[in-house]
Amino acid sequence: MNQESLVKILKQVQLGDTSIDEALEKLRNYPYENIGDFVRLDHHRSLRCGYPEIIYGAGKTIEQLVAITKRVLELDGDLMVTRVESEMANQIREIYPQVKYHSMAKMLTWQSNSRPGVGNLLVLTGGTADIPVAEEAALTAEMMGATVTRLFDVGVAGLHRLLDQLDRLHSATVLVVVAGMEGALPSVVAGLVSAPVIAVPTSVGYGASFNGLAALLAMLNSCANGVSVVNIDNGFGAGYQAALINRQSCGI
Repeated sequence: MNQESLVKILKQVQLGDTSIDEALEKLRNYPYENIGDFVRLDHHRSLRCGYPEIIYGAGKTIEQLVAITKRVLELDGDLMVTRVESEMANQIREIYPQVKYHSMAKMLTWQSNSRPGVGNLLVLTGGTADIPVAEEAALTAEMMGATVTRLFDVGVAGLHRLLDQLDRLHSATVLVVVAGMEGALPSVVAGLVSAPVIAVPTSVGYGASFNGLAALLAMLNSCANGVSVVNIDNGFGAGYQAALINRQSCGI
């Protein structure tokens, strides 16, 4: 339940359009709701944190994800499920065809009301292989109300590709920079802009990249100012953090 829904119920009680008993029934599952014996759906999350609970799909069964999806859609809430493989996503969409599957990001999404995006959030990648993680970040930020621009394959191996885009870099309110290999791109970007940079190391690379550990350590040791770092392949975490910064920058 979001703030708008809660205010609506309280106003209905105030005006006499809804009885106290009816309002209590609507709030019966507030602040959280038990679904089966496997999840407690956090209806208070949007009031507390500004956005509803987001579901991590990996490790959950199809029955669990269907039950969660069913309840979120019944409540007209925003749905975001991360790390969902295509086979499971197709099974869910057979039941709920209105839900959209983003195969590159492995995300299921649905919004009760489409809203225009705000701000100017820029998502960059070092290479094409980093795009799945970047898409997870971009879609998360878009679901949270940000206007997102994507700028892919501008890594340091061909620095002129990045320098050709300086106008875009300078106009961004916050930047998410996704890179594997040696993870140098966030440091370069942060040395060119005055906005916050969120660095995302990916597991892309050969043996000595250690599945993203080399990029993670490089980003944590960045000599450029204004760089924060999320976990390896954590596009969702970067997109969420960037959306919060973008929202604050827009005075929301």
